[in-house]
Amino acid sequence: MPSNKLTPSYLFALLLIAKSTAVSANEMVAIANEIQVRAEKVSDTKPVKGYQAKRSVTATKTDTPLLNVPQSVTVITRDQMQDSAVQSIGDAIRYVPGITLSQGEGNRDAINFRGVGVTTGDFFLDGVRDDIETYRDLYNIDRVEVLKGPNGLIFGRGAAGGAINRVSKEAGWDPVREVQVSYGAYNQKRSSFDYGQAINDTAAFRINAVYENSDSYRNGVNIERYGFNPTVTLLPTERTKVTLGFEYFKDMRIGDRGVPSLKSGSDDLDNRPYKIRDYQTFYGSYRHSDNQTETYGLNALFEHDFNDQIKLRNRTRYADYDKYYENVYAAGSVHADGSFKIGAYDMSTQRRNFINQTDVIFKFDSLGISHELLLGTEFNKQLTDNLRSISQFNTYNSSAETLSSSFNLNIANTLSDRDFVFNKPLRHVKSNVNIFAFYLQDQIQFNPYLSAILGIRQDRFQNDMDRTDWSNSGASPFSSNRTEFLTSPRASLIFKPVPEMSIYAAYSLSYVPRAGDQLVSLTSKIDGLKPEKFTNREIGVKYDITPDLNVSLAAYILQRENVLANSPSNPAEAILVNGTETKGYELSLAGKVTNNWSVFGGYAYQDAEISEDQSSGTILKGTRVGQTPKNTLSLWNRYDFNEAWGAAFGVVSRSAMYALTPTTTASTILPGYTRYDAAVFWKPEKNTRVQLNIENLTNKDYALSAHNNNNILPGSPITARLNVIYNF
Repeated sequence: MPSNKLTPSYLFALLLIAKSTAVSANEMVAIANEIQVRAEKVSDTKPVKGYQAKRSVTATKTDTPLLNVPQSVTVITRDQMQDSAVQSIGDAIRYVPGITLSQGEGNRDAINFRGVGVTTGDFFLDGVRDDIETYRDLYNIDRVEVLKGPNGLIFGRGAAGGAINRVSKEAGWDPVREVQVSYGAYNQKRSSFDYGQAINDTAAFRINAVYENSDSYRNGVNIERYGFNPTVTLLPTERTKVTLGFEYFKDMRIGDRGVPSLKSGSDDLDNRPYKIRDYQTFYGSYRHSDNQTETYGLNALFEHDFNDQIKLRNRTRYADYDKYYENVYAAGSVHADGSFKIGAYDMSTQRRNFINQTDVIFKFDSLGISHELLLGTEFNKQLTDNLRSISQFNTYNSSAETLSSSFNLNIANTLSDRDFVFNKPLRHVKSNVNIFAFYLQDQIQFNPYLSAILGIRQDRFQNDMDRTDWSNSGASPFSSNRTEFLTSPRASLIFKPVPEMSIYAAYSLSYVPRAGDQLVSLTSKIDGLKPEKFTNREIGVKYDITPDLNVSLAAYILQRENVLANSPSNPAEAILVNGTETKGYELSLAGKVTNNWSVFGGYAYQDAEISEDQSSGTILKGTRVGQTPKNTLSLWNRYDFNEAWGAAFGVVSRSAMYALTPTTTASTILPGYTRYDAAVFWKPEKNTRVQLNIENLTNKDYALSAHNNNNILPGSPITARLNVIYNF
């Protein structure tokens, strides 16, 4: 079993030190001023200053102070992203407790929230689903909001363990003129452009653009990507706002599935990563691991305030995604003689999303009780065409799980182009998903000390699907027209003994339909079975130690039910069993300890176990869930010496975890690690900023993430990146 050496005690000690330091440094200010949440409305044209966000629209669909949100929410602000040189979702979440980065086969964002399993579909842009499997860039993003726990009422299907919402930069009337250029180790080259201004009193525009062309510390791996995102904001009347946007983005890269594991003795139990520091060997073929994603997106937001009590908001997004990737990868562990199994496949996906959300918000008092009532509808139409083919090597393998042909290759040998070809179809799925949802939420203020949030959502999920699977015996077509009704309630109670503290208890549900988060998983074997169900029970405390420093503590039990398993009496049939249960707690810290010292980070403890025997008894009750370390700790500190100079130091640490949920025949352990990062900031003049970021100061060898037991991504060695930001 993985060892778990980290304990939260020293972080709690740090918190106490931070509190005493902050109070002493701001004592006179605290006495002279009442501590309160800032009243300004959430603004996308004026980014949050510093590391502490005060408000959010995402968690409740209303403009609500985070202190009043009965849920674990972490907001990664633009300042924090810029200071730590964040460019991707994976970069952004490294200092967020309670979630784990998965490898995603080297071609997509993949996240594990609170140990309930890896998701590739719970990503949102301005509250609207953005679920194609790809790597997202943050060049046009103002902040990233991480919501933990099921969010069925807000997001509908999915969001089982949590969700990541990116909040876009918008056009506004404050001029924005910024150019960023960066260069780093392994020939990392990137530039971005942000320009916006008013056209007149009722119209403004903004343009964001990015280009990157970089190599990698991993031999044969490179990336090229570029994006363009113009937006326009219009004010037809004093109470009406219209925001329009378009984005084109293309990502081209070599998919890196990392290194295999080393076979442990005569079996595959408790394997370890194989030569984690071997950056030169590509276990497969990088010439045939090409990945390309092209995205066209149109966004429209209409907001109208009828008066101070009634507001209408309508948001529409149309997105056209086209993705193709192929990969040749390690399909087994390395044996004592240096041989390992190779597999290969390619896949293309075309998806068209049309999503419309309409919200009406009413504010009123009744019988001395204040209400903020949300009535909303959502319509989704998602068309997906997904084709997966496998390669043929020298032999044909008809194993049940993967029809991929594979063969054993010695590490000393080279895989040539003529050894294989992607020529055998495995699966073709066409799906037409239509979702109509209605939701109701009431934020109730009984008195200054007690409030509640109650709500419910009903989704009608209809999936019209045609699927063909190929095997040795030929093609097996299957069609389904399946409709599921998903009811997602939410209930919470919030107690505020003082204005700067909230104590809450919350309950929420979410569902994942049998089509899966990518809408291609439905088969004849599971057609008709109930959707997966996720239930979260959470209590927590949020406290503004000072107006500029917040600490949050949450404890939860998250259960996953209706998990698929083979019937013990007939393996051709599927049954539903209890899946997993995660018990954990999270501590988050964000803001300013003193005027010069800013912090962001936290600690999480996650005890995630299998609730019932699965997979015909090969996954046993009580087994630790894969990609879920028991302990994670992260803390980023920035200190400003004066107006010109500053420095930062960060630590990211996790205990050991399994690469995949262990079975009775196979398991791989990813050892725990602690990594240190640093940065130096210099402002030679008012409009120019230069920063140097260094990651992995001690050149630590570690496994960053995994897709399964034999696709393990090594963390990068010590790297440096120089970034110059010029405002004009």
